[in-house]
Amino acid sequence: MTTQIASTLSRVSIERRTRVAELRLNNPPLNVIDVAMIEQLSRQLAALEADPGLSVITISGAGNSFSAGVDVAAHSPEQVEEMLVTFHGVIRALIRSQKVTIAVIRGSCLGGAAEVALACDMAYTAESATWGFPEIKLACYPPVAATALAFLVGQKRAADLILTGRTISGREAAEMGLANRAVPPPQLERSVAECLDRLTQLSSAALAMAKKAIFPWDSMHFDKGLARAEKIYLEELRKTEDAQEGVEAFLQKREPRWKGR
Repeated sequence: MTTQIASTLSRVSIERRTRVAELRLNNPPLNVIDVAMIEQLSRQLAALEADPGLSVITISGAGNSFSAGVDVAAHSPEQVEEMLVTFHGVIRALIRSQKVTIAVIRGSCLGGAAEVALACDMAYTAESATWGFPEIKLACYPPVAATALAFLVGQKRAADLILTGRTISGREAAEMGLANRAVPPPQLERSVAECLDRLTQLSSAALAMAKKAIFPWDSMHFDKGLARAEKIYLEELRKTEDAQEGVEAFLQKREPRWKGR
């Protein structure tokens, strides 16, 4: 396939191929998702959605990491509502997209980054990648995962990951249904390329309609569930002393002192 570089932004780079757009999170070394990246992702996804020549969007991370998640500093009282609403706009755009979306995971895939991968139609991961939803360790929770993770992996597994904040390998992520396939890191690009070859031989219109039919989140469950999770997060959780302490302790690089309120 002919490769063309469409544009390079400060936080998101885009490489265009025939019927495929490759988005790359670009905030090394861990590609932390800050407000600038969220805004750029939102704009680029909207532009790609309007392109009738595209069938597939892949999302990966620059270097050796997908992303360590959303910037903890953006969880401050001054930024958290804007950050959360904008980030959830990106998640909704992925779920509503008529393009097939594929997350390509190396290294860290944590918190909000794991929620991005969760929202994609498919995910290919290195066996050695590290997945997880560690927000509970900051006295927070991941609203997207709280809404949709059980749909993918089952209620008990979702509760385990969200309530303990433990991390899992790419191999375990694939075994429980968070990823389609886990492979040794050197084989990751080839595995994704094989999937892209299959998809780009198919009708983009048929792919869009098939995607709409097999995912009920948008019209039946996801919007209402995420709105509820977002409301609890902003109106109840963020007002607790522990939620404020968790963010402050992380930024100050110290152990949190929980008060249970």
